[in-house]
Amino acid sequence: MKKNRTLPRWRRQAFFIGFVAAAFCVCAIFSLMGERVFAENTKASKESAGQTDVQLLEGRWVRPDGGYVLELRDIKKDGSVSAAYYNPRPINVFSAKWSRKEGEINLFVELRDVNYPGSKYILQFDPKSDRLKGTYFQAVEKQTFYIEFVRAK
Repeated sequence: MKKNRTLPRWRRQAFFIGFVAAAFCVCAIFSLMGERVFAENTKASKESAGQTDVQLLEGRWVRPDGGYVLELRDIKKDGSVSAAYYNPRPINVFSAKWSRKEGEINLFVELRDVNYPGSKYILQFDPKSDRLKGTYFQAVEKQTFYIEFVRAK
């Protein structure tokens, strides 16, 4: 005669409840790990995308109202920019930097040269029109003008 090797009902239920609880814990742990990895990947992709859209500033920009040229290169994450300015000869660029505020890319360029003692551009990049728009403070005349730069072809 065979012996009945089945477990009592209460033990089967306890085993099942323990198995379900363990499976739930494993799923919760993997879910939390997945959210963390997803969040880190999303943050990294946003940072790289942010850096990429700033790279759109690189190139030669021309002011249609006078032919002034602003050349931007070596744009870095820390806000530094290498800039050159021509009218039509080179004008000394004292400082240039970019920043981001409320999702907008801003550019500040200060000129210090003969007839340019602290003249400043405060510009915002418009990706839809591919233009730099903003103000130019002409230090000699102490006047501010609204200006735009278009990308040189």
